[in-house]
Formats: sequence, C-alpha cells, structure tokens
Amino acid sequence: MPLTWTELAALTDFNPDLINGPTNAQSRLRLFGQSESAVRVTLYRDNHAWCPYCQKVWLWLEEKQIPYRIEKVTMFCYGQKESWYKRIVPSGMLPALALDGKIITESDDILLALENAFGPLEAGMQSPSVLPLRQLERLLFRAWCGWLCQPASWFRQEEQSKAQFVGVVAQVEDALGSTPGPYFLSDFGTADLIFTPYVERMNASLYYYKGYSLREENPHLSRWFDAMESRPTYRGTQSDFHTHAHDLPPQMGGCYENGESQMLKFKHRVDNGPWFGLPDVTYSEPESSKAEALQRMIKHRQNIIRVNPADDAVMDEALRCALTTMMTGDSCSPPAESDVGLRYLRDRINVPRDMSIYAAKHLRTALEATAALVGDRQGPPIPLRHRRDQNPVDFATVG
Repeated sequence: MPLTWTELAALTDFNPDLINGPTNAQSRLRLFGQSESAVRVTLYRDNHAWCPYCQKVWLWLEEKQIPYRIEKVTMFCYGQKESWYKRIVPSGMLPALALDGKIITESDDILLALENAFGPLEAGMQSPSVLPLRQLERLLFRAWCGWLCQPASWFRQEEQSKAQFVGVVAQVEDALGSTPGPYFLSDFGTADLIFTPYVERMNASLYYYKGYSLREENPHLSRWFDAMESRPTYRGTQSDFHTHAHDLPPQMGGCYENGESQMLKFKHRVDNGPWFGLPDVTYSEPESSKAEALQRMIKHRQNIIRVNPADDAVMDEALRCALTTMMTGDSCSPPAESDVGLRYLRDRINVPRDMSIYAAKHLRTALEATAALVGDRQGPPIPLRHRRDQNPVDFATVG
C-alpha cells in the first residue's frame, strides 16, 4: 500500500533558504546576507529557466552576490507572454534587467551595465583576454547550430557539419589547455560564464540527437565541466539532458537526429533511463536529493494531478506509490491504467525549474519503475513545435 500524503510529508524536511542560501531556481529575492534596502537590481528571466541568455546574467549576479529580485516571465514557446511584462519590454525579449529603475535588454549589454555598476567578474567583457574568447564562443555556437539544426539530406552533409563543429571544439580545447587550471583564464570569470549556457546545451543536445558526447570526448572540456560543478552557483542553474533535449526544438526551430545506432541508444537512455551515470553531471549527489524531490511533489501535487491525462484518483494513488518507492525502496503496485499518467509526469519534470538534477533523476527513476509494474504505454508525446504542455498558467495557483 502506498503511504498517505501525511506519511510522505513526514519523510522530508527539505526547506532551502531561497533568499540567502545556495543558488536556487525557485528564488524570488536574493540578498546574500544583506538588507533588502541594498537591492538595486531586478532580473526578468524566463519561468522555466530554459533561456540561455537568462542563465548567463543569473550566474553573474549569483557569482558577484549582488542583491536582486527575480520576476519570472513566460517564453513564447510554452505560453502567452504576460501583458505586464510587455508594458515594461514591448518586444517581450528576455532577459531584461532593471538597474536603479532603468530597463536594459540584450544579455551582453546587461553584463556591461552590471560591470559598470558593480565591477567586473575577474576580467570583464571588454578585456583583451576575454574578447577573443567571446568570439570563439560565437564560432562554437554557429558550428553547433549548423550541425544540430539543419536536416542532413545525405551522409556527406552530416559528416561535414560534424567535422566543422569538432574542429571548433578543438580550438576550445586548445584555449582551455593553455591555462594552468580548468578555466578559460587563470581563474573563473566572465569568459567561463559566457561559455556556460550554450556549452551545457551542446552537451545535452548532441548526445541526444547526434550520439556525440561532448563532455566525454574532450578532456579539457570535461575538466571544465567538473570545475563548474564544484561551484554552488552553477549547480543551482544547471539543467539535465532530458530537459534540454526537449526544451531546445521549439526554441531553435528544430533539432535533427542523424539516426545512427549510437544516437538511438543515447536517445533511448535519456528518455527511458537509467538516468544515473549520464554525462550531464558528475559531482557527488547531495544527501537531500530524494527529500527535495518529495517536497516539490507534495507542494505541487494538486496541480500535477489536475493537468495529468490520467484520472485524478488513479493518478493520486499512482503518484503516492512512486514516491513511496523512492523514499522507502519498497515496490508499490499502482492502479491499473496509471502507466500513461506516470510516464507523462516522468517526461515533464524540468531541471532546475522543478528541482535540482539529482532529485529529478531519483523521481524519474521511481516514476518509471512504478509505471513498469502496470505496462509499457507511454504518455502523450512531448511537442516539438511548442511546449504548451508546460504552460505555467496551469501552476499559477501554487508558488
């Protein structure tokens, strides 16, 4: 028998300090031990933490420990842009930043304004040591788009696009290999922050759509990822392979599989597990991971059950079965016909919007194991042209 919600609630005491504690996607105010009167900045970022340019500014503020407020905005790919935001930023573009009441858009312009107000993060955006690395990051971005986002109509075109990308990666490897430590310059700074969002997304998308493991095949990038994961700031913004593999197609205008055997193997693993051991994270798992996943499910259970395609009563019991398994290790048979609902939820957990990366791995594992006790039916497929299945309006009644 599954535990009751009351019994499950007794198994978690996860209660992070969202204001002064480690970086967390659920935060709305960050003070870093200062008073609220010190806040000069408001960051407008996307609700789901999918936007790479938002992540760049978010990381900068966290690294510099600048007190700031967070206002979350819907991206066009998963919902309707809020009217209040369009009054502030008519274009609707993200991110935006209010600094002493002045609105700034474009992530690079935002970082330059923040540098002027609070000082650079080590070497700044216009530093002679950073400028060529910014150019290299853009070159890498274009090569990635050329491989990922263009349908390969024949083998030669696919191989040429891959070769171009791998050639630019070799330049990135040389840049990282020219410094004594793991970062792009002697210490962590602006250059690393600029590379972080898209390199994270490259690591996920190329694994899933091309069968290429960026982190495993490039030793200097592997060391860089490890160093980034040693930073609580990055851990708090870090996503996983499953989230990025499915949030990128509507943002990028399409991501194209190459159909090779390794790609199909990697894709199946990202979608169906096992999720532990994927090259999307290597730091040691926090002891609080399961308690975090449980707390987040308990907080949002009513809306999770309401939007699920399964019957509410069926899904309530099935979800409690999965959470019971996750927390106790005991197998718990869910109701008949619940496999679709469990896998629908498995596929829509977002990192870091919903929870951190290890918490999501535990939850996905428990949902899949519980669903497998019923059958092999999958939930409705994840849309490719949009992600309206992730519309935040459905969860607006709970913080």
